Amino acid sequence: MFSDITFKYPYVLFFLSLVPLMLFWYWKKYKKNTPDITYSSLQIFSSAKTTIKERLIHLPAIFRALAVGLLIVALARPQSFSSGENVYTEGIDVVMLLDISGSMLAEDFKPNRLEAAKEVIDNFVAGRTSDKIGLVVFASQSFTQCPLTIDYSVLRGLIKEIKSGMIEDGTAIGTAIANGVNRLKDSKAKSKVIILLTDGVNNSGEIDPITAAQIAKSFGIRIYSVGVGTIGEAPYPFNTPFGKRYQMVPVEIDEKVLLQVSAMTDAQYFRATNNNKLLEIYEQIDKLEKTRVEITSYRNASELFYNWIGLGFLFLLAEFILTRTWLRRLP
Repeated sequence: MFSDITFKYPYVLFFLSLVPLMLFWYWKKYKKNTPDITYSSLQIFSSAKTTIKERLIHLPAIFRALAVGLLIVALARPQSFSSGENVYTEGIDVVMLLDISGSMLAEDFKPNRLEAAKEVIDNFVAGRTSDKIGLVVFASQSFTQCPLTIDYSVLRGLIKEIKSGMIEDGTAIGTAIANGVNRLKDSKAKSKVIILLTDGVNNSGEIDPITAAQIAKSFGIRIYSVGVGTIGEAPYPFNTPFGKRYQMVPVEIDEKVLLQVSAMTDAQYFRATNNNKLLEIYEQIDKLEKTRVEITSYRNASELFYNWIGLGFLFLLAEFILTRTWLRRLP
């Protein structure tokens, strides 16, 4: 919200040049009408004091000039404008599901799958403005790293704290989906979304991914699933007495299940094979699930010339009263 003042007829303000002309004309006329008497000495007037009436003799002329100036400004129609925007948002609640199993340390992504995923998720969060976002991490079990929030600074801080090994190893995709559904089922948002990122096959947990997806569908929740991992084999680090060593391990992602999970909830499945592809996928999801924002601009004018007219007539009235009473001049 902001305010500014403008004039409907700004060209009228050129007539303000009449004000100094009026004062100049008055000064010339005053000098002309003041009688000059020559004295050989002014000593006889040394004891005479200047009266208040003499000091204020020019006040009516000043009032008249001010009145004319104020009335000219009033004729230019000063206006104050208040403007702003009414913003309507259709909220989206998003829960991120992040696989932190041991296989996420594979280095087919740089520096590894987990760190690459954390960076992309952090960028996704930073790009949102008014949506509530939550974060669930999972391996053999799942837990909520951050409930739904619009405090993105807190959420981004919690993303940085995620490490592999926080949970016993395994891949409980179904349990993670159920956890995400539990976070979203009572949401009043127009759109409810889960973004699932994993690099493996469901092998842990009490619920399978398809059953969890059916539950999500019943609550109107869409599940975008992202499989991360190169095609074929990926280098996986092992700690040995001789330092870190690498072994090529097969990349196994249950794409069939992930595809089914996304399809049955009216969403999409994506496969990321490198850092750039992963970034592109989250950017695509971001565009698909942007908050709907409608902005209505308004600009309201308030007339201000009443005050200028009132003040102008007040000075005219003061000039009229003074010249007819206390400062009245004899003909």
